[in-house]
Amino acid sequence: METTDPDETTPDAELALASMPAVEEAFEEIEVDEPHVGIIMGSKNDKPKLQPAGAALEQAGIRYEVRVLSAHRAPDATRDYCVNARMRGLRVIIAGAGMSAALPGFAAAHTDLPVIGVPISGKNLGGLDALLSAVQMPPGVPVACVAVDGAKNAGLLAVRIINA
Repeated sequence: METTDPDETTPDAELALASMPAVEEAFEEIEVDEPHVGIIMGSKNDKPKLQPAGAALEQAGIRYEVRVLSAHRAPDATRDYCVNARMRGLRVIIAGAGMSAALPGFAAAHTDLPVIGVPISGKNLGGLDALLSAVQMPPGVPVACVAVDGAKNAGLLAVRIINA
């Protein structure tokens, strides 16, 4: 039985390796209409509060996607979304949630992308609970936070981050 040295490259492998930069360069020139911002929310009821973020992104010509994800009700799906966000071309995540508002911090714990928290006003405390949840993050889990129901500013901040 013949064995090969794993460090030894064949002529075919050398040719493939030599052509990789050319292939990568060709792909860089292809325009892909992938979203650069992910807008996630804890409940479909939060959608009207987060629409100003989408409007600000549209005005700047930045594509985005919208998902309903929950740190409490669907933690596995939410984690997978955040872990794979960069690979799918996202550059910023806007996370809106009310009440305990765990979603922005949960997202920030599962991605290295900038996360912008949008506290959503609630029935009982007017959004103060969500605001405190979004801004009181432990060291190493940064969340940029805008005002309660401040989705427009979240969209504008995402534009600045992408255009920086």
